[in-house]
Amino acid sequence: QVHLVESGGGLVQAGGSLRLSCAASGGTLSEYTMGWFRQAPGKQREFVAGMRWTGSTTLYADSVKGRFTISRDSAKTAVYLEMNSLKPEDTAVYYCAAARALIRLSQLERYTNWGQGTQVTVSS
Repeated sequence: QVHLVESGGGLVQAGGSLRLSCAASGGTLSEYTMGWFRQAPGKQREFVAGMRWTGSTTLYADSVKGRFTISRDSAKTAVYLEMNSLKPEDTAVYYCAAARALIRLSQLERYTNWGQGTQVTVSS
């Protein structure tokens, strides 16, 4: 079972940038789908971005398309979320997740492994 360890997050002013990191270990990562999700107070957890360890397939929520970028490092052991042009409505706890299958990238219920979450707060 893959183990996910997140880092990053914090407080940033609107228009600023943050980079979230998620180190992955313990699985055959070429078989995995990776995703970022977020949950704001009083709201359901929602899909933000997804990718696969193998290939170039990515998917973004409409709310972050053009502002956020999901990527992996050269060793294929970490996934990142580059967040630019941040808005107050981006404020949420952000979670890294993994699924041991080539699932549809946005399907929250199909992800089986989750990081601990990291708080992102965007001030206006």
